[in-house]
Amino acid sequence: KMFAAYFDCPGGPENLCMKEVMKPSPGQGEVLVKVSASALNRADLLQRRGKYPPLEGASDILGLEAAGSVAGLGPGCRGRWKVGDAVMALLSGGGQAQYVTVPEGHLMPIPKDMTFIQAAAIPEAWLTAFQLLHFVGKIQEGETVLIHAGASGVGMAAIQLVRLAKAIPIVTAGTQEKLKATANAGAAAGFNYKNEDFSEKVLEFTQGSGVDIILDCVGGSYWEKNLNCLSTDGRWILYGLLSGGEVHGDLLARLLSKRASIHTSLLRSRDKEASNGYQQSYKERLVRAFSEDVLPYFSGEASPRLQPLVDSVYPLHKIAEAHRVMEENKNIGKIVIEVPV
Repeated sequence: KMFAAYFDCPGGPENLCMKEVMKPSPGQGEVLVKVSASALNRADLLQRRGKYPPLEGASDILGLEAAGSVAGLGPGCRGRWKVGDAVMALLSGGGQAQYVTVPEGHLMPIPKDMTFIQAAAIPEAWLTAFQLLHFVGKIQEGETVLIHAGASGVGMAAIQLVRLAKAIPIVTAGTQEKLKATANAGAAAGFNYKNEDFSEKVLEFTQGSGVDIILDCVGGSYWEKNLNCLSTDGRWILYGLLSGGEVHGDLLARLLSKRASIHTSLLRSRDKEASNGYQQSYKERLVRAFSEDVLPYFSGEASPRLQPLVDSVYPLHKIAEAHRVMEENKNIGKIVIEVPV
Protein backbone atom coordinates (compact mmCIF):
# COMPACT_ATOMS: atom_id res chain seq x y z
CA LYS A 1 0.00 0.00 0.00
CA MET A 2 0.98 3.68 -0.31
CA PHE A 3 -0.37 7.16 0.36
CA ALA A 4 -1.72 9.34 -2.47
CA ALA A 5 -3.61 12.59 -3.00
CA TYR A 6 -7.24 11.63 -3.48
CA PHE A 7 -10.78 13.00 -3.84
CA ASP A 8 -13.91 10.88 -3.54
CA CYS A 9 -16.14 13.19 -5.56
CA PRO A 10 -15.47 16.22 -7.80
CA GLY A 11 -15.61 19.69 -6.24
CA GLY A 12 -13.55 22.23 -4.32
CA PRO A 13 -10.11 21.82 -2.68
CA GLU A 14 -11.82 20.75 0.56
CA ASN A 15 -12.64 17.41 -1.16
CA LEU A 16 -8.95 16.51 -1.30
CA CYS A 17 -7.33 14.20 1.22
CA MET A 18 -4.40 11.85 1.62
CA LYS A 19 -5.60 8.26 1.27
CA GLU A 20 -4.05 4.80 1.43
CA VAL A 21 -4.30 3.08 -1.96
CA MET A 22 -2.69 0.11 -3.71
CA LYS A 23 0.93 0.61 -4.75
CA PRO A 24 1.29 0.16 -8.53
CA SER A 25 3.61 -2.41 -10.08
CA PRO A 26 5.49 -1.72 -13.31
CA GLY A 27 4.21 -3.35 -16.50
CA GLN A 28 6.04 -4.06 -19.77
CA GLY A 29 8.71 -1.39 -20.39
CA GLU A 30 7.75 0.54 -17.26
CA VAL A 31 9.82 1.79 -14.34
CA LEU A 32 8.60 2.07 -10.73
CA VAL A 33 9.62 5.43 -9.24
CA LYS A 34 9.65 6.22 -5.53
CA VAL A 35 8.36 9.79 -5.57
CA SER A 36 10.07 12.50 -3.50
CA ALA A 37 8.28 15.48 -5.02
CA SER A 38 5.58 16.28 -7.56
CA ALA A 39 4.21 19.61 -8.78
CA LEU A 40 0.80 21.14 -9.30
CA ASN A 41 -0.65 21.95 -12.72
CA ARG A 42 -3.90 23.60 -13.86
CA ALA A 43 -4.94 20.18 -15.19
CA ASP A 44 -4.96 18.88 -11.58
CA LEU A 45 -7.44 21.62 -10.61
CA LEU A 46 -9.66 20.78 -13.60
CA GLN A 47 -9.52 17.05 -12.82
CA ARG A 48 -10.46 17.71 -9.20
CA ARG A 49 -13.51 19.67 -10.43
CA GLY A 50 -14.49 16.74 -12.68
CA LYS A 51 -13.70 18.66 -15.88
CA TYR A 52 -10.58 16.85 -17.11
CA PRO A 53 -10.83 13.08 -16.55
CA PRO A 54 -7.65 10.99 -16.89
CA LEU A 55 -7.04 9.14 -20.14
CA GLU A 56 -8.26 5.57 -20.44
CA GLY A 57 -5.79 3.32 -18.65
CA ALA A 58 -4.03 6.19 -16.86
CA SER A 59 -3.91 6.55 -13.08
CA ASP A 60 -6.83 8.50 -11.58
CA ILE A 61 -4.45 9.90 -8.92
CA LEU A 62 -3.53 13.55 -9.53
CA GLY A 63 -0.06 14.62 -10.64
CA LEU A 64 1.39 15.01 -14.17
CA GLU A 65 5.05 15.12 -13.14
CA ALA A 66 7.31 13.73 -10.46
CA ALA A 67 10.90 13.50 -9.27
CA GLY A 68 12.35 10.67 -7.24
CA SER A 69 14.43 7.54 -7.53
CA VAL A 70 14.06 4.29 -9.48
CA ALA A 71 12.61 1.63 -7.17
CA GLY A 72 12.00 -1.20 -9.64
CA LEU A 73 12.01 -2.22 -13.31
CA GLY A 74 9.22 -3.95 -15.20
CA PRO A 75 9.79 -6.68 -17.80
CA GLY A 76 11.27 -5.59 -21.12
CA CYS A 77 13.15 -2.52 -19.84
CA ARG A 78 16.19 -1.85 -22.01
CA GLY A 79 18.70 -1.34 -19.21
CA ARG A 80 18.90 2.44 -19.42
CA TRP A 81 17.86 2.89 -15.78
CA LYS A 82 18.92 1.09 -12.63
CA VAL A 83 17.50 0.99 -9.10
CA GLY A 84 18.56 4.11 -7.17
CA ASP A 85 18.90 6.42 -10.21
CA ALA A 86 17.62 9.97 -9.57
CA VAL A 87 14.97 10.66 -12.21
CA MET A 88 12.18 13.05 -13.14
CA ALA A 89 9.20 12.12 -15.27
CA LEU A 90 6.38 13.38 -17.44
CA LEU A 91 3.21 11.50 -16.44
CA SER A 92 -0.36 10.95 -17.60
CA GLY A 93 -1.32 10.97 -13.88
CA GLY A 94 -0.33 9.42 -10.56
CA GLY A 95 2.51 11.74 -9.52
CA GLN A 96 1.08 12.88 -6.18
CA ALA A 97 1.65 9.56 -4.47
CA GLN A 98 4.52 7.66 -2.85
CA TYR A 99 5.08 5.54 -5.97
CA VAL A 100 4.26 5.85 -9.66
CA THR A 101 4.92 3.71 -12.74
CA VAL A 102 6.36 5.42 -15.83
CA PRO A 103 7.14 4.22 -19.39
CA GLU A 104 10.97 4.17 -19.43
CA GLY A 105 11.08 6.59 -22.37
CA HIS A 106 9.29 9.28 -20.34
CA LEU A 107 12.05 9.46 -17.71
CA MET A 108 14.90 11.99 -17.62
CA PRO A 109 17.98 12.06 -15.39
CA ILE A 110 17.94 14.79 -12.75
CA PRO A 111 20.74 17.31 -13.51
CA LYS A 112 23.55 17.14 -10.99
CA ASP A 113 23.42 19.61 -8.06
CA MET A 114 19.63 19.74 -8.38
CA THR A 115 17.24 18.78 -5.55
CA PHE A 116 14.13 16.62 -6.03
CA ILE A 117 12.03 19.73 -5.23
CA GLN A 118 13.64 21.71 -8.08
CA ALA A 119 13.51 18.74 -10.45
CA ALA A 120 9.77 18.23 -9.82
CA ALA A 121 9.21 21.74 -11.23
CA ILE A 122 10.66 20.80 -14.63
CA PRO A 123 8.85 18.03 -16.57
CA GLU A 124 5.33 19.30 -17.33
CA ALA A 125 6.06 23.04 -17.55
CA TRP A 126 9.36 22.85 -19.41
CA LEU A 127 8.33 20.06 -21.80
CA THR A 128 5.09 21.92 -22.55
CA ALA A 129 6.98 25.16 -23.28
CA PHE A 130 9.64 23.34 -25.33
CA GLN A 131 6.99 21.49 -27.33
CA LEU A 132 4.97 24.66 -28.02
CA LEU A 133 8.02 26.61 -29.17
CA HIS A 134 9.89 23.95 -31.17
CA PHE A 135 7.54 21.10 -32.18
CA VAL A 136 4.50 23.32 -32.80
CA GLY A 137 5.72 26.90 -33.29
CA LYS A 138 9.01 26.14 -35.10
CA ILE A 139 10.65 29.13 -33.43
CA GLN A 140 13.45 30.84 -35.37
CA GLU A 141 16.37 32.97 -34.17
CA GLY A 142 15.45 36.65 -33.88
CA GLU A 143 11.68 36.13 -33.69
CA THR A 144 9.54 37.82 -31.04
CA VAL A 145 7.32 35.63 -28.85
CA LEU A 146 4.41 36.90 -26.72
CA ILE A 147 3.87 34.67 -23.67
CA HIS A 148 0.58 35.04 -21.79
CA ALA A 149 0.59 34.12 -18.06
CA GLY A 150 4.30 34.90 -18.10
CA ALA A 151 4.80 34.18 -14.38
CA SER A 152 3.23 30.70 -14.52
CA GLY A 153 5.35 27.55 -14.58
CA VAL A 154 5.05 27.26 -18.38
CA GLY A 155 5.53 31.01 -18.77
CA MET A 156 8.78 31.17 -16.79
CA ALA A 157 10.11 28.14 -18.68
CA ALA A 158 9.09 29.63 -22.04
CA ILE A 159 10.90 32.93 -21.32
CA GLN A 160 14.16 31.07 -20.75
CA LEU A 161 13.68 28.72 -23.72
CA VAL A 162 12.94 31.64 -26.07
CA ARG A 163 16.22 33.22 -24.91
CA LEU A 164 18.02 29.90 -25.47
CA ALA A 165 16.66 29.87 -29.04
CA LYS A 166 18.16 33.40 -29.50
CA ALA A 167 14.68 34.90 -29.86
CA ILE A 168 12.94 37.70 -27.91
CA PRO A 169 10.40 36.89 -25.15
CA ILE A 170 7.76 39.42 -24.06
CA VAL A 171 4.99 38.64 -21.57
CA THR A 172 1.68 39.56 -20.00
CA ALA A 173 0.95 39.14 -16.28
CA GLY A 174 -1.52 40.55 -13.75
CA THR A 175 0.70 42.15 -11.08
CA GLN A 176 3.87 44.26 -10.93
CA GLU A 177 5.47 41.57 -8.77
CA LYS A 178 4.86 38.97 -11.47
CA LEU A 179 6.18 41.30 -14.20
CA LYS A 180 9.33 41.88 -12.16
CA ALA A 181 9.86 38.11 -11.81
CA THR A 182 9.46 37.64 -15.58
CA ALA A 183 12.01 40.42 -16.23
CA ASN A 184 14.46 38.67 -13.90
CA ALA A 185 13.89 35.46 -15.89
CA GLY A 186 14.80 37.27 -19.12
CA ALA A 187 11.61 38.85 -20.52
CA ALA A 188 12.50 41.80 -22.76
CA ALA A 189 9.22 43.54 -21.88
CA GLY A 190 6.12 42.85 -19.81
CA PHE A 191 2.61 44.28 -19.81
CA ASN A 192 -0.03 44.24 -17.07
CA TYR A 193 -3.16 42.98 -18.83
CA LYS A 194 -5.34 44.35 -16.01
CA ASN A 195 -4.51 48.02 -16.53
CA GLU A 196 -3.17 48.38 -20.09
CA ASP A 197 -4.05 47.14 -23.57
CA PHE A 198 -1.32 44.59 -24.16
CA SER A 199 -1.89 44.57 -27.93
CA GLU A 200 -1.12 48.30 -28.21
CA LYS A 201 1.98 47.89 -26.02
CA VAL A 202 3.16 44.91 -28.09
CA LEU A 203 2.79 46.88 -31.33
CA GLU A 204 4.71 49.75 -29.73
CA PHE A 205 7.49 47.37 -28.64
CA THR A 206 7.72 45.73 -32.09
CA GLN A 207 7.48 49.11 -33.90
CA GLY A 208 4.22 48.11 -35.53
CA SER A 209 5.25 44.74 -36.94
CA GLY A 210 3.68 42.55 -34.23
CA VAL A 211 4.89 39.27 -32.73
CA ASP A 212 5.79 36.10 -34.65
CA ILE A 213 4.44 33.64 -32.06
CA ILE A 214 1.83 33.91 -29.28
CA LEU A 215 1.72 31.27 -26.53
CA ASP A 216 -1.85 31.53 -25.27
CA CYS A 217 -3.42 29.63 -22.37
CA VAL A 218 -6.21 32.21 -21.94
CA GLY A 219 -8.33 31.74 -25.06
CA GLY A 220 -11.71 33.36 -25.77
CA SER A 221 -11.42 36.83 -24.24
CA TYR A 222 -8.00 37.52 -25.82
CA TRP A 223 -8.73 36.69 -29.45
CA GLU A 224 -9.10 40.26 -30.77
CA LYS A 225 -6.06 41.62 -28.96
CA ASN A 226 -4.04 38.58 -30.03
CA LEU A 227 -4.90 39.17 -33.68
CA ASN A 228 -4.21 42.92 -33.34
CA CYS A 229 -0.62 42.29 -32.34
CA LEU A 230 0.16 39.13 -34.35
CA SER A 231 2.47 39.72 -37.31
CA THR A 232 1.69 38.77 -40.89
CA ASP A 233 2.30 34.99 -41.18
CA GLY A 234 2.36 34.78 -37.37
CA ARG A 235 1.57 31.63 -35.35
CA TRP A 236 -0.97 31.77 -32.54
CA ILE A 237 -0.59 28.69 -30.34
CA LEU A 238 -3.48 27.87 -28.04
CA TYR A 239 -2.78 25.44 -25.19
CA GLY A 240 -5.41 26.38 -22.58
CA LEU A 241 -8.77 28.14 -22.18
CA LEU A 242 -8.62 29.95 -18.84
CA SER A 243 -11.20 32.47 -20.07
CA GLY A 244 -13.31 29.90 -21.95
CA GLY A 245 -13.50 28.94 -25.61
CA GLU A 246 -16.28 31.15 -26.97
CA VAL A 247 -15.39 33.69 -29.65
CA HIS A 248 -17.79 36.44 -30.78
CA GLY A 249 -16.78 38.26 -33.95
CA ASP A 250 -15.09 37.83 -37.30
CA LEU A 251 -12.13 35.75 -36.19
CA LEU A 252 -11.56 33.96 -39.51
CA ALA A 253 -11.53 37.09 -41.69
CA ARG A 254 -9.02 38.74 -39.35
CA LEU A 255 -6.88 35.61 -39.33
CA LEU A 256 -7.00 35.32 -43.12
CA SER A 257 -6.08 38.98 -43.66
CA LYS A 258 -2.82 38.33 -41.80
CA ARG A 259 -2.20 34.89 -43.35
CA ALA A 260 -1.83 33.84 -39.73
CA SER A 261 -2.26 30.34 -38.36
CA ILE A 262 -3.83 28.95 -35.18
CA HIS A 263 -2.27 25.84 -33.68
CA THR A 264 -3.70 24.00 -30.69
CA SER A 265 -1.83 21.68 -28.37
CA LEU A 266 -2.53 19.48 -25.34
CA LEU A 267 0.36 17.44 -24.00
CA ARG A 268 -1.51 15.19 -21.58
CA SER A 269 -3.68 13.53 -24.21
CA ARG A 270 -0.72 12.60 -26.43
CA ASP A 271 -0.23 8.94 -27.30
CA LYS A 272 1.30 6.62 -24.74
CA GLU A 273 1.92 3.86 -27.26
CA ALA A 274 3.67 4.21 -30.60
CA SER A 275 1.62 3.15 -33.61
CA ASN A 276 3.99 0.23 -34.15
CA GLY A 277 6.67 -1.44 -32.10
CA TYR A 278 9.53 0.49 -33.73
CA GLN A 279 8.27 4.02 -33.74
CA GLN A 280 8.79 6.20 -30.69
CA SER A 281 5.69 7.81 -29.21
CA TYR A 282 5.30 11.59 -29.39
CA LYS A 283 6.12 11.97 -25.69
CA GLU A 284 9.23 9.81 -26.03
CA ARG A 285 10.45 11.92 -28.96
CA LEU A 286 9.71 15.06 -26.96
CA VAL A 287 11.52 13.82 -23.84
CA ARG A 288 14.50 12.73 -25.92
CA ALA A 289 14.78 16.04 -27.80
CA PHE A 290 14.45 18.00 -24.55
CA SER A 291 17.04 15.79 -22.81
CA GLU A 292 19.54 16.36 -25.63
CA ASP A 293 18.90 20.03 -26.43
CA VAL A 294 17.88 21.60 -23.11
CA LEU A 295 18.78 19.45 -20.09
CA PRO A 296 22.55 20.22 -20.25
CA TYR A 297 21.76 23.92 -19.61
CA PHE A 298 20.41 23.17 -16.12
CA SER A 299 23.91 22.24 -14.92
CA GLY A 300 26.01 24.72 -12.95
CA GLU A 301 28.72 25.38 -15.55
CA ALA A 302 26.32 25.84 -18.49
CA SER A 303 25.80 29.16 -20.24
CA PRO A 304 23.10 30.32 -20.49
CA ARG A 305 22.03 28.67 -17.25
CA LEU A 306 18.40 27.54 -17.08
CA GLN A 307 16.58 27.44 -13.75
CA PRO A 308 13.21 26.07 -12.68
CA LEU A 309 11.38 28.53 -10.45
CA VAL A 310 9.73 27.09 -7.35
CA ASP A 311 7.07 29.33 -5.81
CA SER A 312 6.28 27.26 -2.72
CA VAL A 313 6.41 23.73 -1.29
CA TYR A 314 3.55 21.89 0.46
CA PRO A 315 3.63 18.43 2.05
CA LEU A 316 1.24 15.90 0.50
CA HIS A 317 -1.22 16.11 3.42
CA LYS A 318 -1.63 19.88 2.72
CA ILE A 319 -2.56 19.34 -0.92
CA ALA A 320 -5.87 21.23 -0.49
CA GLU A 321 -3.97 24.36 0.59
CA ALA A 322 -1.71 24.12 -2.48
CA HIS A 323 -4.79 23.91 -4.74
CA ARG A 324 -6.27 27.02 -3.11
CA VAL A 325 -3.11 29.05 -3.76
CA MET A 326 -3.08 28.09 -7.44
CA GLU A 327 -6.82 28.76 -7.74
CA GLU A 328 -6.28 32.27 -6.40
CA ASN A 329 -3.57 32.75 -9.04
CA LYS A 330 -1.03 33.80 -6.42
CA ASN A 331 1.95 31.70 -7.46
CA ILE A 332 5.00 32.86 -9.41
CA GLY A 333 6.52 29.72 -10.88
CA LYS A 334 5.68 26.22 -9.68
CA ILE A 335 3.90 24.94 -6.59
CA VAL A 336 5.67 21.74 -5.53
CA ILE A 337 4.17 18.91 -3.45
CA GLU A 338 6.68 17.13 -1.23
CA VAL A 339 5.93 13.45 -0.71
CA PRO A 340 7.00 12.36 2.75
CA VAL A 341 8.67 8.99 3.26
